[in-house]
Amino acid sequence: MGENRDQNNSKDIIELEGKVVEALPNAVFRVEIAAGQEVLAHIAGRLRVHRIRILPGDKVRVELTPYDLTRGRITRRL
Repeated sequence: MGENRDQNNSKDIIELEGKVVEALPNAVFRVEIAAGQEVLAHIAGRLRVHRIRILPGDKVRVELTPYDLTRGRITRRL
């Protein structure tokens, strides 16, 4: 019951680096990752709390799950 959620799911998460192409409403961004693929990614809560601004052209780290490779979460601005 007291286990950390991140430790259980960390093996399923795919982390990639990409470039923000377009800012969409509600803190959603279109991010271009390797091989020219584009994913829709929202901002992680930690970035929201610390008010990290993400603008088109920024390089970011994106987490994807194997269940839906077209959506992700921006976890870091590089």
